[in-house]
Amino acid sequence: MNSSTALARDVVATLVEAGVVEAVLSPGSRNAPLAFALHDAAAAGLLRLHTRVDERSAAFTALGAAKSSGRPAAVFCTSGTAVANLAPAVLEARHAGVRLVAVTADRPLRLRGTSANQTTDQVGLLPGVPVLDLAAGQDLAAARDLLTRERPGPVHLNVQLDEPLLPPDRWQPSLVAGPPPAEHAWRALAERAEQLPLGPRTVVVAGDDAGPPARVLAEQAGWPLLAEPSSGARTGTHALRTYRLLLDSPLAAGIERVVVFGHPTLSRPVTRLLAREDVEIWDVDPDERWQERPFAVARSAPALRVEGPDEANAEWLAQWWAADAERGRRLDALLAAEPELTPYEVAGAVARALPPGGLLWVGASSPIRDLDLMVPRWQVGARRKVLANRGLAGIDGVVSSAVGAALTRGPASRNLALLGDVTFLHDAGGLVLGPAETRPDLTLVVVNDDGGSIFTMLEQGAESYGDRFEQLFGTPHGVDLAAWCAATRTPHWRVESLAELEHALAQPAGGVEVVEARVRRDNRRALDARIRALTED
Repeated sequence: MNSSTALARDVVATLVEAGVVEAVLSPGSRNAPLAFALHDAAAAGLLRLHTRVDERSAAFTALGAAKSSGRPAAVFCTSGTAVANLAPAVLEARHAGVRLVAVTADRPLRLRGTSANQTTDQVGLLPGVPVLDLAAGQDLAAARDLLTRERPGPVHLNVQLDEPLLPPDRWQPSLVAGPPPAEHAWRALAERAEQLPLGPRTVVVAGDDAGPPARVLAEQAGWPLLAEPSSGARTGTHALRTYRLLLDSPLAAGIERVVVFGHPTLSRPVTRLLAREDVEIWDVDPDERWQERPFAVARSAPALRVEGPDEANAEWLAQWWAADAERGRRLDALLAAEPELTPYEVAGAVARALPPGGLLWVGASSPIRDLDLMVPRWQVGARRKVLANRGLAGIDGVVSSAVGAALTRGPASRNLALLGDVTFLHDAGGLVLGPAETRPDLTLVVVNDDGGSIFTMLEQGAESYGDRFEQLFGTPHGVDLAAWCAATRTPHWRVESLAELEHALAQPAGGVEVVEARVRRDNRRALDARIRALTED
């Protein structure tokens, strides 16, 4: 057996033993030994192999699979610029604590710095990520340790492969598949929980990937829960639907303490709350993922417990409940009076269409913020999974991430995605799936307003910048989404009313499909201003 084949098989075996069951491959010549080893491992039933022509799409597909399943997922590519195309997904994984493994083929060490074809210094090409530079004959014990470390995050295995690159035979691996997904760190932290004293008027903020402990603490103590859609805590009696509006109301002035779970990045009102000098902040960080926070933390702990409920502030909680119910009624009435379909109604329809046990992947920018105001109070234990790339909150790779997440779900799962048109076009290549590739059942709901509506609601959307806004921020594209879907053989619906949207969502076509919801952008700033005005009594 040649050295490159032996090394490639050892790498794949190490990944399997570390729990990798989803592998995504982009084609190349230098990574041929890895490709053949992956094919043989898949034939032996040790993992599932997916191929993508674009390395960026491949990396986000693996990222979505890892985030949805809780297991590490791997992306494989050849050398050179292929490695750089992994960077967006790897950076997202780094900032979100996702176990993504980037396996990059490389030329042997003697060719670095020689201008050899497709050769660059790949070892430092994915910044801030633990990397191992593997050569033939090297013990992979360090790789095993890195892949099974407790702290979540991406890993980079750079594999030096020398000619010959083709295997002399087929590999018939006799391996034991890796362990099941590890439980969330918070499940094992009850004994280490610190006591949180009652007294100050407290709210619980649940950012991305906060998990159920945020809900449990809020309910035990009797505190308002301000939970983002992708927090995993937007359930139960204490989650407030319109918290974003309420934080701009006089009620928010009474907040004296905030307990933070997860990664809150969604709302400017929450950001302003966490920056207040008169508010004490307790930070819950079970796996030491958030070592540096952008706000002043008075106390950090892996878990918290209370001797609740906080009877002294029961009336204050009741005021939040009443205000939330009233703002919700006003918001629904405002939207119902609109003559045309609005992005908020699209988000609400998608939220209602998500059944117990279903998956919803949400794109950045406006859609996840629209969803934030429209998510109903889902019941505890219904196991709805709402995911998003909130580590760096970019719009790239959303289609591929949603496909990767849906690939890990069972055949009975309803899988949905909500994203904007610019986000869709940024990763339109995510619909390019080969005829033999597994196609999950996934409905992509694309809110199409022909440009970047979120900027209309920010400072640059003011009338004084109107002469430059469209070119710099609005960026209308005029793309025919139906034609793109036809080119990739993706079923496509176009809807322009709430009734049409609900009809489309009630009749999924199977496989990957696109529902394009057409909405206006020219009135978005005014609509947002009217919604924010709902806080005025």
